[in-house]
Amino acid sequence: MTLLNHRTEGPATAPPLLLGPSLGTSYALWDKVAPELSIGHRVVRWDLPGHGGSAAGLIAPGATVGDLAGLVLALADSLSAERFAYAGVSLGGAVGLHLAAHHPERLTSLAVICSSAHFNGSKPWRERAELVRREGLAKLAESANDRWFTPGFTVPELVRDHREADPEAYAACCDALAAFDLRDRLAGISVPTLLIAGRDDPATPPAHLREIADAVPDATLVEIPGASHLAPAERPEAVLTALRSHFGGGAKRGMAVRREVLGDAHVDRAQSRQTPFTARFQDFISRYAWGEIWTDETLSRRERSLITLTALVAHGHYEELAMHVRAARRNGLTPDEIGAALLQTAVYCGVPAANSAFATAQRVLAEEDGA
Repeated sequence: MTLLNHRTEGPATAPPLLLGPSLGTSYALWDKVAPELSIGHRVVRWDLPGHGGSAAGLIAPGATVGDLAGLVLALADSLSAERFAYAGVSLGGAVGLHLAAHHPERLTSLAVICSSAHFNGSKPWRERAELVRREGLAKLAESANDRWFTPGFTVPELVRDHREADPEAYAACCDALAAFDLRDRLAGISVPTLLIAGRDDPATPPAHLREIADAVPDATLVEIPGASHLAPAERPEAVLTALRSHFGGGAKRGMAVRREVLGDAHVDRAQSRQTPFTARFQDFISRYAWGEIWTDETLSRRERSLITLTALVAHGHYEELAMHVRAARRNGLTPDEIGAALLQTAVYCGVPAANSAFATAQRVLAEEDGA
């Protein structure tokens, strides 16, 4: 089966996150957001049929958003992503709403960006489809900046993608937008849902996102000033902040593992000392070190503790070593096993380093026995 063209970024073991584009663009729409999201997710961004690198033959006249959702599910299946988080812009957002309404068992969470549960009726989209089939996309691409961005802003690569899309596939996507109206299914959406609106978006104004937020149980709405229809390209920092908060599974999972390994008392002390200056670093530790590395099932926690102890000795980080001797005990290592690991460091890291390490470990183990 021919799949949607896509690009995958991030660790293969990280939770999958699929990113959908808007009509007339490619996965380049996510260029300023996807690399950051891939720190904690296996990010898969895809192209609409006839856009970017996707084959035009994947869609036909009279297509529906459900047809596009089926292509996304086929892509997810090919990547063994049984369940995944999803974010989409405009038409890509409509695909996400369809998935949440009709295939909730596949989604872990959803973000709908500059989109709608309906796109102002079928007439304008039928007319646009007829125009594109008759005249191609060159003339329509000339107005892309006005429809997509605030005055004075542009992303030439996206405008080029608009101009170079396949007219028949583009028109079929217009057919899908013309037929789309999910308002009667919104109340039944149960996956955690975030709505992001561009305050200056003329295509899907904030009221369209507010309508979804009011209907979907427990949905969250974020309105971004200075953003038009393609908010991830125009205001990537604001979009990234909202998505990180919503899709923060890596940070949440990492914090849980961090507490299991280091103990509540240590983590609580670290959190109490957090300041605005150190907040991003603490988030980085939770997402990356604990949410990605320590949760990778390739090695057991016992094995990770052994590796960590030797690495800390090698670099002389004895304060951290004390913390990880305690962690090693929580991860099931005996004092004898910890001693054997430190003895190994005497051979490969040097006797003075091992001497300091034994002194640190002996103090910690004595404290643990006393407690």
